[in-house]
Amino acid sequence: MFKTCKHLLASGLLLASSWAMAAAGGGGTLVVGYGTVPRHLNSAVQSGIATGIPAAQVFASPLRFDNGWSPEPYLAESWVFQDDGRSLLLKIRSGATFHDGKPITSEDVAFSIMTIKANHPFQSMFAPVERVDTPSPQIAIIRLSAPHPAILLALSPPFCPIIPKHVFGDGQEIKTHPKNTMPVGSGPFKVVEFKPRESIVLERYEGFFMPDRPKLDRVIFRIIPDTSAQALALERGEVDLLPGSVTLSQFAQLSKSKDVVISRKGGEAIGPLGWLAFNLKRKPFDDVRVRQGIAYAIDKDFIVNRLQQGNTKIATGPIAPGSPFYIDKVPAYKLDLKKSAALLDAAGLKPDASGKRLGLTLDFLPNTPDNSQTVAEYLRSQLKKVGIEVTVRTSPDFPTWARRVSTGDFDATMDGAFNYGDPVIGVHRTYLSSNIRPGVIWSNTQSYSNPVVDKLLADATLERDFEKRKKLYADFQRQVMTDLPVYPIHVWAQGYAARKDLVNVPTSIWAPMAPWDLVERRKP
Repeated sequence: MFKTCKHLLASGLLLASSWAMAAAGGGGTLVVGYGTVPRHLNSAVQSGIATGIPAAQVFASPLRFDNGWSPEPYLAESWVFQDDGRSLLLKIRSGATFHDGKPITSEDVAFSIMTIKANHPFQSMFAPVERVDTPSPQIAIIRLSAPHPAILLALSPPFCPIIPKHVFGDGQEIKTHPKNTMPVGSGPFKVVEFKPRESIVLERYEGFFMPDRPKLDRVIFRIIPDTSAQALALERGEVDLLPGSVTLSQFAQLSKSKDVVISRKGGEAIGPLGWLAFNLKRKPFDDVRVRQGIAYAIDKDFIVNRLQQGNTKIATGPIAPGSPFYIDKVPAYKLDLKKSAALLDAAGLKPDASGKRLGLTLDFLPNTPDNSQTVAEYLRSQLKKVGIEVTVRTSPDFPTWARRVSTGDFDATMDGAFNYGDPVIGVHRTYLSSNIRPGVIWSNTQSYSNPVVDKLLADATLERDFEKRKKLYADFQRQVMTDLPVYPIHVWAQGYAARKDLVNVPTSIWAPMAPWDLVERRKP
């Protein structure tokens, strides 16, 4: 810890110096303490916070959303549905350019949407998109096979970066494109440096299409995996912002600082659920009795109220509370060790002379101590009560964990995923059999396949009547809580911590995954 603090102090002096130089230009530098390690910055082919937060600063999307779930103009200055909801016409801002000065046209919008449709982990997000017509440089018309209830949300920053066709359409594999780490975007900031596991440096794009934005000159993401070191750096003023969430230990530490503000506002569309996910390709986890037996051995009340000190909520199913499609009348697995043991017995997992039934290697999402690591450690001791010997396996960083889970190199993992506003975007991806995509994290990495669920989700994607759609999702929730490819445990806490002189930190429905074009320092 002493070495870490020393390093932070030294880096803080350098950052203070760089801020002073930038401040002379008027906007100053925002230093972000970042615990996750993005593989690259191209959110057209990668989901998740690690890539999504910096990518929202580098790329513009057609639309953005306010804190009341209403779409706002962004790269598209207007939009209108046509053909009874089967077409969406976007009018692209005239004069908008990429960071290399090339104009943004409807061809880039069409290329981006079709690239995302083909490569993004959320296959259901643009599934109804058949093509994008480009009748003029400023008009893009999205043609749909059927009305798509999630299309406007799908065109917002976390999902629809407009990437330049002249850069990424050169025939190289998009997922491994060399420009993914130093992409050319059209957002408020441009990438000037990307050092994996160290830092990402963004600078103000002078040609940004929104007048007088961004307010800052520079954004530096400092990769600081240790959460205590992040909080210490914020206290000392070496970093200005910790986005996305504040851990329990950070909250306790930072709430005492007069120079730091902690907020739980925003991010309603994210809908983060923490869960225990099983690899259904591995025995005995392919047996639903084993999965249900493990669920009965877990005390969610203890996790939420003791481990997480009431800062989170119990998750009852695959859709987060607050969604209009959420129901709580689903199969529940209240702590019952006798039921757990009976189910494990029925699955043929009798305890041996030492009481052991089976061994389970449990992975967890790195840099999420409250939501993943602490729960994984609890499960090690708790599942031992029913004869399951858990080995908790640590991944040194996000790419290592993502590679293990996405390629099926795991028994079970304590992590989670986001609902992302509409189930079509953030929920379907986990349960559709068509989204079993080896090597793609936060797809159906459980290898779950149920034709009943596939049909329910397909129908819900197309259903225009809200009440009918709600019933389809109710049936879906009951079915997957019976099958338990994942066992939802808690709803993550959200928010950010920042220096008090920082203003306009986004609190929209996308919170940190929104553009930071209005973030600035309070004038003295």
